[in-house]
Amino acid sequence: MTAVDPRLSINQATIKYADLATALRVTAEAGVQGIGLWREPVHEVGLDEAARMLAGSGLRFTTHCRGGFFTLPEGPERVAALDDNRRAIEETATLAAAGAEGSTAVLVLVAGGLPEGSRDLVGARERVRDAIGVLSADAAAAGVTLAIEPLHPMFGSDRCVVSTLGQALDIAADFAPAVVGAAVDTFQIWWDPQVLDQIARAGREGRIATYQVCDWKTPLPADVLLSRHYPGDGVIDFGSLTRAVMATGYDRDIEVEIFNADIWAQDPAAVVQRTATSFGEAVSPHLP
Repeated sequence: MTAVDPRLSINQATIKYADLATALRVTAEAGVQGIGLWREPVHEVGLDEAARMLAGSGLRFTTHCRGGFFTLPEGPERVAALDDNRRAIEETATLAAAGAEGSTAVLVLVAGGLPEGSRDLVGARERVRDAIGVLSADAAAAGVTLAIEPLHPMFGSDRCVVSTLGQALDIAADFAPAVVGAAVDTFQIWWDPQVLDQIARAGREGRIATYQVCDWKTPLPADVLLSRHYPGDGVIDFGSLTRAVMATGYDRDIEVEIFNADIWAQDPAAVVQRTATSFGEAVSPHLP
């Protein structure tokens, strides 16, 4: 078996239908050293049991997905969303402490889309900034970095009003880099003509909390959320993006996060193996 790049981490979304025990097992058995977890599978077993299982796996914990959805107007639903994010911060800290040496306490945030009936994109982004301001003290106290993830503009209406790395960094600039950073995800930002400059800016500001990779290929499926592919199967230039991230001094793990119904339907062990191979071919050659 070909050696697996030691910086590869499997984001649990890539093997969505595997329960936590299976995800940990197939990742470790493939020789991958890191895993990013999602809240739902953790909740299925309970946080304490999830931490115990993670500790037993020997894997590094690289991110927790996800928090966010901050664009709701003032009211009970917004209060509930903030409280849920506080729980997510606590989960992130607990899991990072349970992971192997080199684990990172990073909570990925998806900003949220436009509230129903609203066209106020600027106001929605300001509510994201306000919510992060409310949560920043909780994150700092827990030793957790909130990673704002910009999503491709096609998700702006329903999922994320933060569409570029520059917008994410503008929000993060109000806070200490250890508390608020950005998620650099190739699928979301590859199209941006300013992406290399913004990656360099993120590095100067110490804001790259996680680097995630997967590919873009057309035609997109009817559900565009499920349009991610293995690195190397589409059109993204992983060389330029990866070299730009590495030039900032980024030295953490690199996650592969894929949303794809056909991939989800396959055996998770085979998916992890294929992920490791594709990462080795498309991403590893550009790592120091």
